[in-house]
Amino acid sequence: MVKTAPLPDPQFAAPDDVEWRISDTPVDYDVAVAEMERKVADIAERDAREVVWLLEHPALYTAGTSADEKDLLSPDRFPVFKTGRGGQYTYHGPGQRVGYVMLDLRKRGQDVRKYVGDLERWLIATLAEFNVTGELREGRVGVWVRRPDKGPGREDKIAAIGVRIRKWVTFHGVSLNVDPVLDHFDGIVPCGISQHGVTSLADLGITATMEDVDVAMKKTFVEVFGE
Repeated sequence: MVKTAPLPDPQFAAPDDVEWRISDTPVDYDVAVAEMERKVADIAERDAREVVWLLEHPALYTAGTSADEKDLLSPDRFPVFKTGRGGQYTYHGPGQRVGYVMLDLRKRGQDVRKYVGDLERWLIATLAEFNVTGELREGRVGVWVRRPDKGPGREDKIAAIGVRIRKWVTFHGVSLNVDPVLDHFDGIVPCGISQHGVTSLADLGITATMEDVDVAMKKTFVEVFGE
């Protein structure tokens, strides 16, 4: 079931009346894609509000437009979905907050590079709400955290980004590891990067509920996208 969630405080009212949706049970990937396709078409026709949809998926792998089959290490472990978003192989599953972002870039500057940068800033600001320093790395997609406890120079990925844009309307979006089963990432080379690991808020010793993360994501979304 999809429910519309109110923002926690009027000062965080979404810009341009953005609709927030939160799914309280895992959403099948093909169902989510079909809903995004429908919503993007409506927004493109200027018949619908922009939407940010927060959800979890059952355990699965997705292959972006740049995916290399050799990076799918365990093809029979979970269902694999080919998807039109950019990027390579990604894992989704319970304990990971997925944010599907459907915004109309025609009224937001029609700047794809800025949009992707805003998604990165959104994730970094969300992590900062939990006193986690998220960082970007040249040549590595996503958001990373330093892990000196794991060894010199160790960095782990905590959040991923994959976008698609049609008629200047965005879809797909971001994923943030709250408390997923990290071993599930072992069936792929996440985003084609094998030299580094994957982490989560729980793995960093941070106790945060999905509701805590949702509140942080709503607050920081307005800080990044609100102008």
